Amino acid sequence: MGLTMREIVNLPVLEKAKLLTSKNLLDSQTVEWISVIETPVENFVKQNEFVLSTGVGCKEDPRCLEQYARDVIDSGASAIGFATGRHIFTIPDPIIEECQRNNIALVEIPWEVRFGDVMQEVLQAISVEKREEQRFVEGIRQEMINCVLNGDGPEEITALVYEHTSIPVAISDYEQVVRSNHHFDSHMIDILNRKREGKYRSVPFTQTSYLEHHYPIEKYEFEKGECYQLTILSNHKKQGYLLFARIDRPFTWADMTILEHAVTACALFFVKENAIEMTEIKLKDNFLLELAKKGTALDEDLLERGRLLGYDLGKSYTCIIGDVEFSESVDQQIENEDGKVAPSSMHSRNYYIQTEIQHAADQIGRERMTTFDNRKVIVFLEADEHSYMETTHQFLDLVERRLNELLAGIMISWGVSFHGDGVSVFHESYKEAETALSFGYRQEEPGFRMFFSDTKVNRLLLSISKNNEVTSLVEKTLRDLITYDQKRQADLLHTFMVYNKYNSNVSQTARAMNLHRQSLLHRLRNIERLTGLSLLDADDFFLLELSVRLWMLTRQEGEDGSAD
Repeated sequence: MGLTMREIVNLPVLEKAKLLTSKNLLDSQTVEWISVIETPVENFVKQNEFVLSTGVGCKEDPRCLEQYARDVIDSGASAIGFATGRHIFTIPDPIIEECQRNNIALVEIPWEVRFGDVMQEVLQAISVEKREEQRFVEGIRQEMINCVLNGDGPEEITALVYEHTSIPVAISDYEQVVRSNHHFDSHMIDILNRKREGKYRSVPFTQTSYLEHHYPIEKYEFEKGECYQLTILSNHKKQGYLLFARIDRPFTWADMTILEHAVTACALFFVKENAIEMTEIKLKDNFLLELAKKGTALDEDLLERGRLLGYDLGKSYTCIIGDVEFSESVDQQIENEDGKVAPSSMHSRNYYIQTEIQHAADQIGRERMTTFDNRKVIVFLEADEHSYMETTHQFLDLVERRLNELLAGIMISWGVSFHGDGVSVFHESYKEAETALSFGYRQEEPGFRMFFSDTKVNRLLLSISKNNEVTSLVEKTLRDLITYDQKRQADLLHTFMVYNKYNSNVSQTARAMNLHRQSLLHRLRNIERLTGLSLLDADDFFLLELSVRLWMLTRQEGEDGSAD
């Protein structure tokens, strides 16, 4: 694309002009503008410009004229035209040789040919060519957009770029995954993405004719070769990168514009891809929440919906619910220098958790289905009845190890259930896992793993606690003890719980509570006095233990209800 020097020298106005350099240069040089420039050249010459001069500033000074020609050549001009017959009579051989060496067309124009006439005809020809070029480039732009709208992507976009420009080009997404490559050096991509050892440096892009009209271009120089990069943006967010290589000619307006259109088409593709992905995630979330919470009958329609979303509901699954907490001091942090990431939003937290859950499931070769419900993560992990505990521990070990490396201050408490044979019992497993999580908070510190199968005693106690006579007995047994604790902060209830934990061993209890032996014995006597029960009598001890456990259980249940 572009007007070639051959077309220009064949214009009627230049019929009397004489070409001083090889005719082979005429087809390789394109012209985008024409101007009259006299010495000094400075930065007045644009890339691919046909420069006219009378040599008035270098009259009778061949060295000055030679310097002028070198300055024009260094500016990236396509051709030089000298008017001879007034200030210049013959063009020095060194200038002809310099132009030939640098592939610059050199034209001798008789003095009687007016520069105004030359400029008028050349600009008219450029205008016609530019309109045709614009129509051509607009057609390519529309073709690229149609590719995306019709379901194609980066592969088809880069194919169009290479077809019409012969520029090697590649596209990678923000995760540095190469989506398409047409004849671009993969070695350079790997070095830029730090997947291969190699040095490179960023340098300014100096082809000035495009700096004001095109997207910012980054240029990278390697030990062998160089390339350029355009950033793909949408909604002010980076979506990926378009890389292109140097070719054996200067980049033209059409080249750069086609590359820009490729960036726009890629931005549209990534927006479309993200929208599809977000829709799919939302559909999966809603499906799994319905499966877990509503107890929908597992009929053929539901199984088919699961298959369409990539889920095999016919397998056996254990349900795992994780309650995710972060330390407050971490909430506002951003990525650290050592690569650890402290999340700044629920979306970013969930992204990392989801990624590590998927990675852990892949590591142990198990299917998994994951969704989020506020700060809780719900996982249905493929397992079997006999080894689901071992599978769950292996899975959670992998998840927690990676998350602790990536997310500062994270703490997850887990409730786990495997209902029946694990097949078609998603709602039942979910409710049991919720129960396990709830009991875990009643008797463990955050970060626990509680299996529903380990809550038998607590479930029995909770059932007993609903009997009015039992409630009255617990209240009567502990009333004075609780009142005494509240007024004097004596911590007698906790003392009894630790004493019971160590099987009534006074020495071990005293060490665990960091108390003097006599102080512990004084507390135990106070417990006996306030309850009217003897800690040496087996029936009294059982009644006190049962009362304390029921009171702790019902108190926690009441706190959970008020929090809800």
